[in-house]
Amino acid sequence: MAFNHLPAAMHDALGPLSVTPVTHSVPMARNLRPRTPAKGTGERPDPGTVLHRLASGADRAARITHTEHLPPREGRHAVWPHRIRPEVINAIQRAGVEHPWAHQAAAAEHALDGESVVIATGTASGKSLAYLAPVLSTLLDGSEAPNGRGATALYLAPTKALAADQRRSVKALAQPLGNAIRPAVYDGDTPVEEREWVRQYANYVLTNPDMLHRGILPAHPRWASFLRALRYVVIDECHTYRGVFGSHVAQVLRRLRRLCARYGANPVFLLASATAAQPSVAARRLTGLPVVEVSDDASPRGELVFALWEPPLTDLHGEKGAPVRRTATAETADLLTDLAVQGVRTVAFVRSRRGAELVAVIAQERLYEVDRTLARRVAAYRGGYLPEERRALEQALHSGELLGLAATSALELGIDVSGLDAVVICGYPGTRASLWQQAGRAGRSGEGALAILVARDDPLDTYLVHHPEALFQRPVESTVLDPDNPYVLAPHLCAAAAELPLTEADLELFGPASPGLMPQLEAAKLLRRRASGWHWTRRERAADLTDIRGEGGRPVQIVEAATGRLLGTVDVSAAHTAVHDGAVHLHQGRTYLVKRLDLDDPDGSVALVEEASPPYSTVARDTTSISVLETDTEIAWGAGRLCFGSVEVTNQVVSFLRRKLITGEVLGETKLDLPPRTLRTRAVWWTVTEDQLDAARINPEILGGALHAAEHASIGMLPLFATCDRWDIGGVSIPLHPDTLLPTVFVYDGHPGGAGFAERAFHTAREWLTATREAIASCECEAGCPSCVQSPKCGNGNDPLHKRGAVRLLTELLRGAPEATAPEALVEPTAGEPAPRGRGAAPEPGAAAGNGTETEEEEEEPPGPPAT
Repeated sequence: MAFNHLPAAMHDALGPLSVTPVTHSVPMARNLRPRTPAKGTGERPDPGTVLHRLASGADRAARITHTEHLPPREGRHAVWPHRIRPEVINAIQRAGVEHPWAHQAAAAEHALDGESVVIATGTASGKSLAYLAPVLSTLLDGSEAPNGRGATALYLAPTKALAADQRRSVKALAQPLGNAIRPAVYDGDTPVEEREWVRQYANYVLTNPDMLHRGILPAHPRWASFLRALRYVVIDECHTYRGVFGSHVAQVLRRLRRLCARYGANPVFLLASATAAQPSVAARRLTGLPVVEVSDDASPRGELVFALWEPPLTDLHGEKGAPVRRTATAETADLLTDLAVQGVRTVAFVRSRRGAELVAVIAQERLYEVDRTLARRVAAYRGGYLPEERRALEQALHSGELLGLAATSALELGIDVSGLDAVVICGYPGTRASLWQQAGRAGRSGEGALAILVARDDPLDTYLVHHPEALFQRPVESTVLDPDNPYVLAPHLCAAAAELPLTEADLELFGPASPGLMPQLEAAKLLRRRASGWHWTRRERAADLTDIRGEGGRPVQIVEAATGRLLGTVDVSAAHTAVHDGAVHLHQGRTYLVKRLDLDDPDGSVALVEEASPPYSTVARDTTSISVLETDTEIAWGAGRLCFGSVEVTNQVVSFLRRKLITGEVLGETKLDLPPRTLRTRAVWWTVTEDQLDAARINPEILGGALHAAEHASIGMLPLFATCDRWDIGGVSIPLHPDTLLPTVFVYDGHPGGAGFAERAFHTAREWLTATREAIASCECEAGCPSCVQSPKCGNGNDPLHKRGAVRLLTELLRGAPEATAPEALVEPTAGEPAPRGRGAAPEPGAAAGNGTETEEEEEEPPGPPAT
């Protein structure tokens, strides 16, 4: 496989690469529990009362499978370090903060001492103020310098919305300091005429890793005065930088450190995260620097009532006659409606863009019947909106004009939504870290809050609402990344060489895998070695060769055919499934049909749409095949085998289904003619022998269905054991695979080179497959349903499936499972030493959007592979 999105010459010259990740295993810390009560004002609705009202309707109470009460706690104050300027302390006091919490003062002290620090305390614990106090004080000192622009600081956020929100906060806080603090946002939405002012005069620049990668670092001579004076780099919501995306960001930060050193600067890194295990270890991997941890949360917290909610069964029957539960989308819309009627300010987090639009539309329609003014106070918020639309929604949420919002995870990350009373989470968001991050959006002023997780009809959600200990008694996942993945590292070495010639000394900064890649990059004629170092050889910008979010290039524009109006964009990796010909597309409550998807337009890919009102939604179907390239590790499971290695996956969207709104009933299927996509990645797979099949009473007639059912359920359960969600992984099951010559089930990572999920599955296979078997066996259905083995994304239409055969097959497979797969591979490397690469290395996985797997645009399971 060649590097993703690199020139053809590099594809041809490099060929297959080693993709074994670095070992990064981290013991996970438990969630902190409050111990002492806090004082509340009593001005907001009591969360227990709100939940009681929601459950008072017909059969509503039976939908609550568990309620967790997290009691309040009191805060502990401290004093600011004496080195913080009095003007800054006065400004903070004017903003209503008389004394800092103890963790804020501790973090500021480390920053002023020149130590990089990660602040890992709960949501709404004042992390922003903890890093702003030393930053603003240092900028104020620098403003008094007789010459030059003074000290500067750089703020990085994972989303544009969070950067814009932080700018508002900084501007308000620094207003008493006059022109000494000059904050400015520099991202893709910044007008061209403002950019030169930002480069020359702003001393607190807020941006995102994408703009740093493509806009700032390649143009570093124009940023010379800013970089020369750079004292602090703030990395907000650092737990989001995980998996392949996090690995890219880690290399971007190494490029930033290299350029800063060239200009004579050595900035201190200040990181913040509300949900992270072993935060100092993760921060060290991200920045490449030693990082001090501040994790003792001294802020007060109000009571949190957390309910698990399972929608009821309907009278409808789906594929193979399986009973169908009411959709989580419809259930969430009802809850958002009822909460708005109660006057409870609520955000409903919905996994997909389309789902967010549907929840908002349904809630608006129902509120209109109750009170027309309420209908106008509910809206949708998602990625793909135009900048002016996002800003208007954010302002309406801040002002209280909006009472309810159906949002994707774009609103999850730190945006100040103070004043919220409740959060509804439509489907498990994939990780416990995201679950607690979303739940923490409510109750931000220390008041009580309500959080409700609405289960979708799939194996994992069903398991969780009936096993609450998996959510409330297990720690959040470790945030882990692999900067040495060659598919990540190579393009950043090229980008670094284009910024300044790479030297031998620079390679140490980029990690132990760098020297081994340089000959390949030279052979591909991407880099040329001279006396001064390695030079970039191409005319095109090296930074444009890779998309750090793994989205595969420029977004597809969604254009109204009749008017030429740009409605929004969709990632190219999601285009085949989201805006194919005939797809239903929702935007700001309006429904559109895609007339044509043109991926070959020289001016950029475009989906032409026209407004329509179809009584259905659309869901893409795909097929997947897989071949084994290399087996790295293989162990015996009785007569069967458990393997881990490199594979090539070929995926093609072949059709789409039309489903009735609300009920999900299938109305028909339409064929599509789209090109296949190929992915080389990492996979875990297991085989069974004829003797094992005989022992499990699996005959040839039911073998395909048993394997297929086990594959679906294992994909659904893997997020409990790896830092991933279903959008990150895919699977294939085959009764006779040509490479293994045995019945085989594969589960693979959805990113070039792998992201660590399959390797984590390999090392937890006994626990993972035991939970999979339990989830299938405990389901009350007769022949299989969406709660256990059916997948709405299955490329074969959930045919064949054999629920009882899957239970017997997994039971027989687990008889031969060893107690542990390779515990020695899970040893944490010591500080300052590179983790080992090679056979048996086992990283903790990170999360990233996957090529060839489901994206945020879609709603349920990953693309279901066929059982052939």
